[in-house]
Amino acid sequence: QRRWQELQKKCANKTTWALAVIDADKLLDEALKKRGYRGKTMGERLVAAQRDLTANDSVWFAHKLRNQLVHESNEGLNKRNVTKALVGFRQALKDLGAL
Repeated sequence: QRRWQELQKKCANKTTWALAVIDADKLLDEALKKRGYRGKTMGERLVAAQRDLTANDSVWFAHKLRNQLVHESNEGLNKRNVTKALVGFRQALKDLGAL
């Protein structure tokens, strides 16, 4: 809860949007590991958890946005995409009982 609230503060400033998405991705990956989902990568853990996640498409959108931010650039990062990604991450965290 506390980490999610700290992460949401980063959404107030456009310069920290990317950090908010990256931190949310890390938080979800930790939750997946703690719930025992197996896989070498987060993508593999998401596949293992897909039956337990109610907003699968949103979670994948969010994870792909994170990958784009880390491996490519912040190009195309806008408030709509950041909001969509964080909604997906939040729902997945709720589904896993982490929020």
